[in-house]
Amino acid sequence: MSASVPRLVIAAPSSGSGKTTVATGLMAAFAARGLAVSPHKVGPDYIDPGYHALATGRVGRNLDAYLCGPELVGPLFLHGAQGCDIAVVEGVMGLYDGAAGEGELASTAHVAKLLGAPVVLVVDASSQSRSVAALVHGFASWDPEVRVGGVILNKVASDRHEELLREALEQAGVPVLGVLRRVPQVDTPSRHLGLVPVAERHAAAVEAVAAMGAQVSDGCDLGALEALARAAGAVPGGSAPWTPASPAHHPTRSDEQRAPVVAIAAGPAFTFSYAEHTELLTAAGADVVPFDPLRDEELPEGTAGLVIGGGFPEVYASELSANEPLRKAVAALAESGAPVAAECAGLLYLCRELDGLAMCGVLDAGARMSERLTLGYRDAVAIGDSVLAAAGTRMRGHEFHRTVVEPGSGAEPAWGVRGPRPRVEGFVQRGVHASYLHTHWASEPGVARRFVERCRTS
Repeated sequence: MSASVPRLVIAAPSSGSGKTTVATGLMAAFAARGLAVSPHKVGPDYIDPGYHALATGRVGRNLDAYLCGPELVGPLFLHGAQGCDIAVVEGVMGLYDGAAGEGELASTAHVAKLLGAPVVLVVDASSQSRSVAALVHGFASWDPEVRVGGVILNKVASDRHEELLREALEQAGVPVLGVLRRVPQVDTPSRHLGLVPVAERHAAAVEAVAAMGAQVSDGCDLGALEALARAAGAVPGGSAPWTPASPAHHPTRSDEQRAPVVAIAAGPAFTFSYAEHTELLTAAGADVVPFDPLRDEELPEGTAGLVIGGGFPEVYASELSANEPLRKAVAALAESGAPVAAECAGLLYLCRELDGLAMCGVLDAGARMSERLTLGYRDAVAIGDSVLAAAGTRMRGHEFHRTVVEPGSGAEPAWGVRGPRPRVEGFVQRGVHASYLHTHWASEPGVARRFVERCRTS
């Protein structure tokens, strides 16, 4: 695939400006024009990519320079964009907001520079007129390596308001590529951790994405946006697409005949998963089978290993608790010593209880909802050997939850978290590795290979 795939980064001065509406709508509008669109999201967000997938018909993928390292941003982008005509990358927070205390690392601006992609700035113009020029000029000139190729004005009140904004922006030298009015039907409901995932409101989400696409198509110059994307040139650094296959592992016919079944929790309660995890497990020789803990009373036939990612078990605690046959099956699998990898929501599901409701009881710990939001990147090191990593393996992760697990770690913790307030976190027992940390396995492909090998031998 050519490394010069047309691409745009959709950014904003701050959160709440309308990035998701514009990015998702632009993806849908380009797709409606017959283009194959590759959707991407800067940062660790799991929810927005679900809306991107509805808009494009392709898996939404994340580009996180903290979790995966700057060197993987280009290759992961090219991997996701294979076979596409154009790529749209939705930014995170404000354009220059990155990992706390790490400068530009993992910011939208950082990723845009790593991709050599032009930036389209989405500006909430609802409370300003001429001042918009100073705002845009500041963002466009702050870092000369970031190319702001145009502005989309959001929440414009009237024709007169639009006229004032356009007059002001002529002085800033940044073209206006779109003007959007406030349209209630494109709103998407939120709760304690952001937007409600697509899996929980599929029909309504389809309607919302269609409305976003119509609004962007009506209010934006799609031809100019496409032309800007096509002027991006080659991705810097001569990057080749990332691949889940490791040159160090060549599955034999024997491997293929003994492909272990790795069950992955899915459905409305467990929606947080990176597409690359499934690809890495499959490349390592596993037969990956999804199941829904809300509805399925048994694990997939022949399950040799279990992966339970993030999501919202607290929202579905009653239904998860009511599915006693599956809870017992998960507990029995863990008791057998089979590999079980659980992140955040998966950790809660393995506890004795969640908000007083019985869970799987694999871990001697209780979980409850909390008013406090725990959020941020983490630099972690494996305390001991586990089904995922050898002792001393360093990985970067992300925490994002409003729950508390007591105790916060077991006799054998999963991770030692480095930083100003070092601590241990998570649980390792038998074949179980459970933690609050979300990690991206592309940064350490040996994790998936190690897990699958343990599935074969346990």
